[in-house]
Amino acid sequence: MRSRRLAALAVTMGAVVALLLTACGSKSDEAVGDGLRGVQSSFEGNDGRLKVATTVAPLTSIVLNVGGDRIRIHQLIPDGVDSHTFEPKPSDAKVLSRADLLIMNGAHLEGTTEKIAKQNLPHPEKIYYLADNTLQGDDERSGFLYDFSFPRSEGDPNPHLWMNPLYALRYAELTAQWLGENDPDNRDYYQQNLARFADVLKRIDAAIQQDQASVPQQNRKLLTYHDSWAYWARRYGWTVIGAAQPSDFKEPSAQEVGNLVAQIKKEGVPAVFGSEVFPSKTLESIARETGAKFEDRLRDDEPPGAAGDAQHTYVGMLVEDMRIILTALGGNADETSKIPVANTFERGRSSS
Repeated sequence: MRSRRLAALAVTMGAVVALLLTACGSKSDEAVGDGLRGVQSSFEGNDGRLKVATTVAPLTSIVLNVGGDRIRIHQLIPDGVDSHTFEPKPSDAKVLSRADLLIMNGAHLEGTTEKIAKQNLPHPEKIYYLADNTLQGDDERSGFLYDFSFPRSEGDPNPHLWMNPLYALRYAELTAQWLGENDPDNRDYYQQNLARFADVLKRIDAAIQQDQASVPQQNRKLLTYHDSWAYWARRYGWTVIGAAQPSDFKEPSAQEVGNLVAQIKKEGVPAVFGSEVFPSKTLESIARETGAKFEDRLRDDEPPGAAGDAQHTYVGMLVEDMRIILTALGGNADETSKIPVANTFERGRSSS
């Protein structure tokens, strides 16, 4: 009887050990399924795949849809953290010391991340800048924009290009180019992934064009907390009338609050939009004082749901934002809601 119990215990312990080993082996480098699950590789060891560091979640999602399972990814800036003021940790420096390249937004979005990368990346020349290779100059029709949270006097342009899906497409094209240059054996794979992802981005752009027409012309105005919608508004012909967050990323002063209240009343704005990442009681009180509806879950760098959920992607974030904005301002997001939000990259192909 005792020998049977020992045998049963051995089987149980073996199962536990196997489970632990399986979990440890798959926790970051293997799970690149839905959403952004599996984007925290430690870059330890070498399995032949490119080790690609990224910064914020929307960019990570774009890189994942191009690189698929031929790359390992580490997202440096956690979801829901202010990228403008983010300070990398010593563990981030260690990860960067093992990375092959870093794909970041640039345009001064990522705080001191660039400095840490230059100090720790084995090849500092392999820091790639998406925004700076998408736009140049200060042309209000096609270049960088300066506005409420990003005034020209401070010298830093608005960096949130990815909220325009056609700029996100350019980000994907640049990513495919850079991955192909660093991993020519898989260049075709990256280009094929790009083609699939590009199709979805073009579809969502067309859907937004159609849905935004359902919003009354006089309501096509945005007042947000964080000023991240400038390039979206330029694409679709909307007006950003203001942003509550000052350029120092603190709460607005009493005078600034008063000016916003007066502007909302003057413009007849039916809704104001808070941020998932920058919660603000100030904007809620402004909405209450003006009678505007307050929506507090707008996202610009934190996809909805949890890591691994199908909607936890760049496309999922944009679809959810359109539902919030367009319906709050009197329209609908019927066409946008039809866009598939899950990752599109081809899975299960072994590296050449």
